[in-house]
Amino acid sequence: MFHIQRHQEPRLGQSRTVRYEGRHLGGPVSFFLIDNEPGQGSALHLHPYSETWIVRKGEVEFTVGAEKTRAFAGDVVVAAANIPHRFENVGSGRLELVCIHPSETIVQELVQPDLALQSPEGKPQCPR
Repeated sequence: MFHIQRHQEPRLGQSRTVRYEGRHLGGPVSFFLIDNEPGQGSALHLHPYSETWIVRKGEVEFTVGAEKTRAFAGDVVVAAANIPHRFENVGSGRLELVCIHPSETIVQELVQPDLALQSPEGKPQCPR
């Protein structure tokens, strides 16, 4: 048996990021499919499990604890559990990123709201 979550085109002004939680379809893994413009990213947050990122397109800067690194298409980055982290599209084009959460639900704690990464309407650019 299998389950499918069909792609839905975002409405005008709606985020292109897709959030998937495995529990909805009986899976043990959750993820975000990130599609961000330059300058967009996540606020500082942490999870009780490690998070794995796969960069599909663009240039991204990750902050994990006190360390920063840049990654490019094809790179895989992993942050340890319970370490504050965030990412930001530092390239000149769109960022496509897969954020893998080894949990049937996405569990996270916001560490510090980052108002610079919000839209003009005050909404987070990435629902992380």
